[in-house]
Amino acid sequence: MQRPSDGPRGEPLPGRGAFAELYESYADRVYRYLLSRTSSQADAEELTSRTFLNAFANLDRFRGRGSFASWLMAIAHNLLANWYRERGRRPPTATLDAALQLPTDVPGPESSLEANELSRRVRAAIERLAADRQQLIALKYVRGLPNAEIGRIMGRTESAVKALHHRTLRQLHDALSENGDAVAARGPRAT
Repeated sequence: MQRPSDGPRGEPLPGRGAFAELYESYADRVYRYLLSRTSSQADAEELTSRTFLNAFANLDRFRGRGSFASWLMAIAHNLLANWYRERGRRPPTATLDAALQLPTDVPGPESSLEANELSRRVRAAIERLAADRQQLIALKYVRGLPNAEIGRIMGRTESAVKALHHRTLRQLHDALSENGDAVAARGPRAT
């Protein structure tokens, strides 16, 4: 039976003797996939081991219709589906002891409220800017364009964009400082 050229170096896959090389080539990919679905290192490691055990035991069933990697990922996916069925659809809940050991520096709901208020204030300050300065902020911080590209769009030189950017940030800083918002006054940094 001829295997597809799907080995780590592009050569046809030999029989069971090269399985260690296949494990080295694909274990990290399978593990990362399973870890992203289980959120538990121990469970991901167990499922990764079971994936390769199943693949090794059924290597003679690999027909070469697709790549070895896709066959292996299908095994991992099927084991994951069975794992979820065995545990029920809900992820395991943390014990009360684990919940009490949460770090105290984890932000609480007030942080979210403060961030929302800060965003509202910054948006309001930007809305009070002249149209060309609003456009500059949108191109720079929303679209992430460099000054040269912003200059082409706005019909200005790169130096003029830099100067306008500096003046705009200063204006935003002053507007936010007037409202007593020291955190927002730091604003976006000029680049």
